[in-house]
Formats: sequence, structure tokens, C-alpha cells
Amino acid sequence: MAKRVLVTGGTGYIGSHTAVELINEGYEVLIVDNLCNSSKRQF
Repeated sequence: MAKRVLVTGGTGYIGSHTAVELINEGYEVLIVDNLCNSSKRQF
């Protein structure tokens, strides 16, 4: 059974890179982010 970890701010630079490394090490990662510092973009 994989260990579980919560990453807050997971959509930011540090959080996303941390999440990737944790996943690569076999952790089950839950990411929570309120996106308060994000900006709207048009694609």
C-alpha cells in the first residue's frame, strides 16, 4: 500500500515539482490549491 501525502499549493512551481518527485518515489499524492495567486488566461 502506497503512503499518502497532501501537497498544498500543488499547482504552483514548487508544489508541482514536489508532487512529481513524490509520485516518482511511489507516494499517492493529493494536491489542494485555492489558485488565489493565479491569473486568468485565454487560450
